[in-house]
Amino acid sequence: MTTRSVSRPRPSRTCPSRPRPGARRTIRLVGGLALAAVALTACSSGDSGDSGDSGDSATASGSATASGSGSGSSAEKLSGTVTVFAAASLKESFTSLGKTFEKEHPGTKVSFNFGGSDSLAASITSGAPADVFAAASPKTMKTVTDAKAAKGDPATFVRNQLEIATLPGNPKKIATLKDLTRSGLKVALCAKEVPCGSAAQTALDGAGLKLTPVSYEQDVKGALTKVELKEVDASVVYRTDVKAAGGKVEGVEFPESKKAINDYPIALLKNAPNAEAATAFIDLVTSARGQKALGQAGFLKP
Repeated sequence: MTTRSVSRPRPSRTCPSRPRPGARRTIRLVGGLALAAVALTACSSGDSGDSGDSGDSATASGSATASGSGSGSSAEKLSGTVTVFAAASLKESFTSLGKTFEKEHPGTKVSFNFGGSDSLAASITSGAPADVFAAASPKTMKTVTDAKAAKGDPATFVRNQLEIATLPGNPKKIATLKDLTRSGLKVALCAKEVPCGSAAQTALDGAGLKLTPVSYEQDVKGALTKVELKEVDASVVYRTDVKAAGGKVEGVEFPESKKAINDYPIALLKNAPNAEAATAFIDLVTSARGQKALGQAGFLKP
């Protein structure tokens, strides 16, 4: 009897059968492409956060550049002369701010006309070309707004308080407002229609005092100059003017001045030849930097 061997079935393999030599190159090529695709997908997936950040950074950088160039473009757009009519008491602080403005906006120039607010208002309503009006009182600004010569509503940007200006060392020993009424004392006041003169009269009336000055000046600088030249013994001016004069005069405070504080409004004029630059100058005056400069000059906050 012949014994037959029984062959056992081979276990199935998980790997595919060996490909034919011709097909091997095809499989390698396809496999290589698949692996590359997987690698790219993995890299893309793994770097997605960084890529997003880079995109955001680029966007932010682009925005910052655009913003920066926008500011530069805005600065470049401002050119020409800005003509500012301003109360005489603003001379020192506005001149400084004008230089700052010109430095920040190359191609611009700020031209000032300082004087008594009432005469400046009269010039504006008579057609004098100007861009900005900064007055030492709401009353003088009202002359301009009533004539519809201002664009928009004026804004109060500072306030100012009176002081008595005397010769250095205060040789006449002036200590109070009442002292100005002493016999033989020569005193100068601003004209009554001028804001500093109107404020002085308010203080005198509030104290029940009568004073006849040896001269009435058309603006506060004129009243101050009278003291500096020793033509008078004292004058009633703003404390900002006393401070600006340095050691040329000495200031004497008096309590009645607190009831005669003047608000200073500023406005863009309706027929401003250079309205865009004028608006930028007003923005500087009313900004934190402008307010700081004005405060250092002795002005009060609005």
